[in-house]
Amino acid sequence: MTDTIISSHRKEVVIGFDRPFVVIGERINPTGRKQLAAEMAAGDFSRVEQDARAQIAAGAHMLDVNAGIPLADEPAILAATIKLVQSLTDVPLSIDSSVRDALKSGLEVYQGKALVNSVTGEEESMEAVLPLVKKYGAAVVAISNDETGISEDPEVRFSIAKRIVERAADYGIPASDVVVDPLVMPIGAVRTAGRQVFELCYRLQRELKVNTTCGASNVSFGLPNRNGINASFMSMAIASGMTSAITNPLHAEIMTSIMGADVLMGHDPDCGRWIQKFREPPAANADGSAGRGRRQTRRRRASA
Repeated sequence: MTDTIISSHRKEVVIGFDRPFVVIGERINPTGRKQLAAEMAAGDFSRVEQDARAQIAAGAHMLDVNAGIPLADEPAILAATIKLVQSLTDVPLSIDSSVRDALKSGLEVYQGKALVNSVTGEEESMEAVLPLVKKYGAAVVAISNDETGISEDPEVRFSIAKRIVERAADYGIPASDVVVDPLVMPIGAVRTAGRQVFELCYRLQRELKVNTTCGASNVSFGLPNRNGINASFMSMAIASGMTSAITNPLHAEIMTSIMGADVLMGHDPDCGRWIQKFREPPAANADGSAGRGRRQTRRRRASA
């Protein structure tokens, strides 16, 4: 069994085969959010603070932090965002950037063991990112594409993932610190996109023995009722071996699907977290105090 340990300055999260599924909140990302991008570029992080607090309250175990804003100073903004978020919460962070200098800036200020998001199978990417991961003692998301692009052949994507794991080992990074993203394509454009990911998750766990993650919302791009598709995808991906995902925890339908999958996979011992979340509170008595429930009340009367 493989455990990937990610930590903040005070808290540890473990991604693992027999562990509860890890939800990585996706909201601190200016991509496609013009107002957030403008605010972050201007040094206004009030919306970042709101997004961080809301995602934690909704059940996120980690937060992804991205500061990719065109023409802005991404290294400086990413570092400032990480410092702010770490002052607000003790959950570990995923440092999300395709720019080496931004990743370096974020890792320099991060307190704990971060998850670097991400490295690809391109030589340039591996040579730039993997030394940083080793230097700062981080874990890394390995995305299954390379110079040739994203293949629709699961065998090709598996081979790229294997290559990254092997190259990471050359830098002294164990497989337990490599979390593979098998790449989720839009199901509306690629009919077999779901089955590709499910097949890959199964093989990645059993053959490479690595944990997995993905940008889960990609699967429903362009479709109506996206949360319905996303929720179905999450439960099926978990059954296939996926162990974490970058998603929006503010959607209750998705979070319920994840919690239910944890129950059915045996990753929620005695259904404890499910019961705690969804058990109905006792009915109130006429005076407003908590009641004992109908059955207990009847038993008490019968013994009086």
